[in-house]
Amino acid sequence: MKDMGHTPLLHAPADHPKVRMGKVGILLANLGTPDGYGYWPMRRYLNEFLSDRRVIDYSPFLWQPLLQGVILTSRPFRSGANYKSIWNHEAGESPLATITKAQTAGIAARMKERFGDRVMVDYAMRYGKPATIDRVRAMQEAGCDRIVFFPLYPQYAGATTATANDQFFRGLMKLKWQPASRTVPAYFEDSRYIDALAASVERAWSAAEVEPDILVCSYHGVPRRYLLEGDPYHCQCQKTTRLLRERLGWSEDRIVTTFQSRFGPEEWLKPYTVEEVARLAQAGKKRIAVIAPAFSADCIETLEEINEEIRESFEHAGGESFAYIPCLNDDEAHLDALSDVLTDNLAGWI
Repeated sequence: MKDMGHTPLLHAPADHPKVRMGKVGILLANLGTPDGYGYWPMRRYLNEFLSDRRVIDYSPFLWQPLLQGVILTSRPFRSGANYKSIWNHEAGESPLATITKAQTAGIAARMKERFGDRVMVDYAMRYGKPATIDRVRAMQEAGCDRIVFFPLYPQYAGATTATANDQFFRGLMKLKWQPASRTVPAYFEDSRYIDALAASVERAWSAAEVEPDILVCSYHGVPRRYLLEGDPYHCQCQKTTRLLRERLGWSEDRIVTTFQSRFGPEEWLKPYTVEEVARLAQAGKKRIAVIAPAFSADCIETLEEINEEIRESFEHAGGESFAYIPCLNDDEAHLDALSDVLTDNLAGWI
């Protein structure tokens, strides 16, 4: 449909409000980021994040007093120090924000090359800014009567993909005139994503002075009961690792799947990365590389947790060489893969 600009609708009376229409919006979504690493920005961010029932599904009558009391009194200091250690001080933002902006610009350029001015590309964060509802409203005002919503999580999980979609739908609920909408499904087995992932591993292996003994694929963890309740995340992570191994042409003993970022007292998906890297070191695997296939962009869980806490666990157990393979971020092959996935999901609309 041609962009009609701010013009009266066909056959509408002369006093009808002017509207834009005819564009397709692509809204990328990532987890989110605090505005700063000080106490109050961190407290606001953690409060929003840890109050999400998709993330922490305990009864709010039990959870909220604990969260608002003990946790949000002390945790912002510790988390703030971690963020400060990786902060992009030049841009005044977290690395996740910097990388997501670069990804958006790269995908926007590819969409413009393919479809001209008929497509608008923007991004939102599930927690923090820019808020999803604000970006949805801005897209509608710019003339987007169709929106493709793309959570940047290769594997589906209720605590990531689902809560991002929830927020998108909440945004639509606030509009008098809702754009038609689609959500992009998980792309954990898409050959273009696997190829980009494999290429990053091959580059790391070529650059290494001594080849690592094993590759650890560290995925963000979730409580084990989520798997038992039907969440497909664990299975999709396992399949990503298998497809990556097959694409690399490796034997099964050269790659392992682990899970990180455990929170709270209950059992989470195992093996835990921080424990497994120590076990590998003690078992004689003195040189390892770690990659995080569940993250589309480097963030606090990769730059601080993997590259500092998990590295320390490996070295303390006798490990000698630890290499972290960065997320795909704004790598050209990654942006090509994401753009191809989006083009598939635009079918019939453009």
